[in-house]
Amino acid sequence: MKSAFERLKINSDLQIALEKFGFKSPTDIQERVVPAIINGFDIIGQSQTGSGKTMAFLLPILEKINMDKEEVQAVITAPTRELAQQIFTELDKLVSLLPEEKQPNAKLIVGGTDRKRMADKLKNVPQLVVGTPGRIKDLITNQQLNVFTSSILVVDEADQMLDMGFIEDVDLLASRMAHNLQMLVFSATIPEKLQPFLKKYMENPRHVHVDPTKTTASDIKHVLLPVKHKDKISYLIKAAKDFNPYFAIVFVNTKKMADEVADAMLAAGLNAERLHGDVQPRTRKNIMKRVQNVEFQFLVATDLAARGIDIKGVSHVINYELPKDLDFYIHRSGRTGRAGMSGISATLMEPSDQFAIQKLESRNITFTEEEYKNGEWVETKRKSSKKPAGKAGDGVFVPKPKKVKPGYKKKMEAEKKRIVKKISRKKK
Repeated sequence: MKSAFERLKINSDLQIALEKFGFKSPTDIQERVVPAIINGFDIIGQSQTGSGKTMAFLLPILEKINMDKEEVQAVITAPTRELAQQIFTELDKLVSLLPEEKQPNAKLIVGGTDRKRMADKLKNVPQLVVGTPGRIKDLITNQQLNVFTSSILVVDEADQMLDMGFIEDVDLLASRMAHNLQMLVFSATIPEKLQPFLKKYMENPRHVHVDPTKTTASDIKHVLLPVKHKDKISYLIKAAKDFNPYFAIVFVNTKKMADEVADAMLAAGLNAERLHGDVQPRTRKNIMKRVQNVEFQFLVATDLAARGIDIKGVSHVINYELPKDLDFYIHRSGRTGRAGMSGISATLMEPSDQFAIQKLESRNITFTEEEYKNGEWVETKRKSSKKPAGKAGDGVFVPKPKKVKPGYKKKMEAEKKRIVKKISRKKK
């Protein structure tokens, strides 16, 4: 019987290992990039969480590793130690299912570990390195790790690398690698500021974009909870208690808001924890360990802190704030409804969120709307069919006042012009 993974052009040992791992068939991104990577192409892969992206670069790398050469042949970089650890754990599990003679020597290199002990471990030269760019750069600078023999570099979550200021470290790392470097860049978005780096190292890359709407599981229910004039944090706490999730991630946009929301949830007696950029490395590690053991019910997190981390058993995602970049909504909601399970993605919707919601609806996301009435949550009629005031395409939403006063149309038109002018000035 033929393996479902045969068309990826990987060897039979890897196909058997994947089936033992529990994978039934390749995902869209795996089918589109694995053969291309094996054939030596540079790749820019755009996909969201849950698309099978990690295996999309691990499989061809394992296919290409030469077991007879005891030298670094591939380097995989990730912006956070949690994500690097996650990639390494997946790699380790897959490798353990291969015949012993085909198991490459792989090392995890991240911060928060003793440098001398790490350097000692590297005396047994790894064939494959997974780590954070800062710590890898330190070891290269101190001549404790040589990567000039490596011809493959993976930059995972590239847009986050850019946001966190790690692209310079990746740049230095790439400059120390083999001249015929094959670069594999994976990212949810490809910001304009990333282009100079990509052009510097990539030659005619294949750009593979997995449609975000296809990566949103069909068994996720997208719910809007209109806040209106209610106290938003109190409304969140009410919804959180009534949802009573197995495990929920509450998304916010800033570190300050994460602290504010987490403190309020704890004060209300909810078992909550927080995860953002200011949380110390040792505390982060402990939080992630407790997450995996489901020792608390709610994790309040920023997008950057939670980006790329695979948290199993997420029954609910709650958007306390909609993200400024709506691609992140897809990424957030993709944390639930995984591995054949259903999930709920709930958003506390303020009047100013209407335009963003309409843009998400244009991406084939269907929302239901619920309100708390007479002691229970009831579904209400969505008003999404109404177009926002303003000319189509100008992207300006000026809400109609509840009490219509004489001359309101002129005032509304003037307000709209003022906003358009302001946006135009900012663009200039």
